[in-house]
Amino acid sequence: MKKFKIRYKETGLFVLTDKDLKERIEKELIFHYNLLENYIRRNPLFLASYEPLTIEKDAPLIVKLMADSAKRAGVGPMASVAGTFSELIGNFILKNSKDVIVENGGDIFLKVTKQRVVGIFSGTSQFSERIGFRINPEETPLGICTSSGSVGHSISLGESDSVTVISKSCSLADASATAIGNCVKGENGIEKGIEKAKSIEGIDGVLIIKGEKMGMYGRLPEVIRTF
Repeated sequence: MKKFKIRYKETGLFVLTDKDLKERIEKELIFHYNLLENYIRRNPLFLASYEPLTIEKDAPLIVKLMADSAKRAGVGPMASVAGTFSELIGNFILKNSKDVIVENGGDIFLKVTKQRVVGIFSGTSQFSERIGFRINPEETPLGICTSSGSVGHSISLGESDSVTVISKSCSLADASATAIGNCVKGENGIEKGIEKAKSIEGIDGVLIIKGEKMGMYGRLPEVIRTF
C-alpha cells in the first residue's frame, strides 16, 4: 500500500491507499476545508458553540454532517470536525481504492480487505499502546475515533486518558467520543461515560480508559494486547 501525509492549514492526514492518489486527495481536502472555512466566516457561532446548532438546508455537506453528528451526540459541531474530514476523504478515496485508511489526529476511517490492528494511545495510563482492536474486513467501512482529557490539544471537559468510539459514521464517532469523554469525571467517571454512550443512537460501542481502569460498552471489534 501507498503511505503519505497531507497537510492543509489546521488539518493533517495520514493516508494509506492502493495507489498514489495524493494530489487528488489534497484537492478534495482543500475543497471541503474551504467550504467549511467560508461557512464559519459567515456563521462564527458554528466555530464557537459547545451546543448543537440548527443549520440551513443549503449548507455544504461537511457542515451538514458535522451539525447532524453534533446534534445526535449533544455537543458543539466542531467536536466532529476531524472525524468528518476522515469520513469525507475516506469515501472519496474508495472510488479509486479497495483499501483505505485515513487518520486525522486520532480519528480513523478505514475500509480494508485484510485484517488490521488499531492501537490505542492513552497517555500515561498503563494501557497506553498495550491494547487495540483487531479489525476484520467484513467489519469495515468503520470509524474509530478517540478523545482524551489528558492528551492532545483538543477540548475535553472530562478526565479520561482515552475514550474510543466505534461507529459506521466516523463523524458521529468523533462527536460521540467528545460527548462521552466530557462525562468521564470523578470516581465513577467510566460509569458516567458508559451511561452517556447508551444514549447516543448510531454508535456501536465505546472503550474508556481512565488511569488504571478500563470500561467497555456495546459491540466492539475484538480487543487485543498489542505488546
